[in-house]
Amino acid sequence: MKYLVLLGDGMAGLPLEELGGKTVLQYAGTPNLDYLARHGTMGMARTVPAGLPPGSDVANLSVLGYDPRIYYTGRAPLEAAAMGLPMGPEDIAYRCNLVTLGGLEKGYESSVMEDFSAGHISTAEARALIEEIDRRMRRNGVSFHPGVSYRHIMLWEKGEVGAICTPPHDISGRPVAGHLPSGEGADFLLELMKASVGALSGHEVNRAREAASKSPANSIWLWGQGKKPALPAFKQRYNINGAMISAVDLMKGIAKILGMRIIDVPGATGYIDTDYKGKAKAALSALDLVDFVYVHVEAPDEAGHAGNVNHKVQAVEDFDEKVVGTVLDAVKGRPGFRVLSMPDHPTPIKIKSHTSDPVPFVLWDSGRDEETDNPGYDEARAAATGVIVEEGWSLIDRLLKS
Repeated sequence: MKYLVLLGDGMAGLPLEELGGKTVLQYAGTPNLDYLARHGTMGMARTVPAGLPPGSDVANLSVLGYDPRIYYTGRAPLEAAAMGLPMGPEDIAYRCNLVTLGGLEKGYESSVMEDFSAGHISTAEARALIEEIDRRMRRNGVSFHPGVSYRHIMLWEKGEVGAICTPPHDISGRPVAGHLPSGEGADFLLELMKASVGALSGHEVNRAREAASKSPANSIWLWGQGKKPALPAFKQRYNINGAMISAVDLMKGIAKILGMRIIDVPGATGYIDTDYKGKAKAALSALDLVDFVYVHVEAPDEAGHAGNVNHKVQAVEDFDEKVVGTVLDAVKGRPGFRVLSMPDHPTPIKIKSHTSDPVPFVLWDSGRDEETDNPGYDEARAAATGVIVEEGWSLIDRLLKS
């Protein structure tokens, strides 16, 4: 038996007036997800336990079968693992976004989070900026390490972990006041964030971006901190070999810690211009080497954070056509394949952030393709089935059942 998880990050959401009172999943054309719903098992799953942040880190650990109440230590150390950054048991990793703040002339505390991704800055541009930050600001066991696009890592040897830090995508378009670091170690974090403004101001990368009417990366934003996690290997836990396909370091880091094969797809960007079909084809090819493949698509989530309805609809429809559709075309009518498709968490356009609400899932077995009463795939139809999985990390047991 071969197993595939097809995950559209943040696909679920809330009804929108501009879509006639429908959610993006209800509005978008998703014939392939609808096929899975009509021929599979559909319901709702809670992937974020009470008391934990509704992030992709927590939610994807759940979907992979790891109870985040036991295994979650923070987002940044997972991304640090993907980057191969060594961490001692007392070291702390922080996520270090490059962001665009507006109104800095009035003071850091009076600024506004104009863009949590600095205009989806390119990896090459971001690398130059983070290397400049590290050259000018490395001190007291603190170092900065370039990642992909706007996503980077700060390591703090034997640092403080107790600060309360806000994800920048949670305050898109809003004042930063009230969302700056607070608590243990917060003064040092804020000092670094403020110092980054001077390090980035006037840099040739930002001058070129401004000349091209692009958002400058004029500050770092620190959040998502944690110590190195200890997770049992996927093979040890489920007795099968697995592979991960994703454009983002978070998912690659989880896979690396779990001992899963990481498959890089040229053209995978983490946004709406990603190579959806390339990911699906790579997943099908990987099934010759492993029994379980997890395909993670970031684009719907990024569009949700940006509050861009058209981009999110496009991302969902492209996920359906080019990922789910490509897989279905290859395995439909061939017994021996099981597919789980779902979001990790909702990212409603209305709030431009994640919520911890349950998400719709669908399980489909290519060998048991009888028609059901489910008319299609979306939040309302999944809820109407009455199937609710309160512990989302148990879904993988349903997928892998004999």
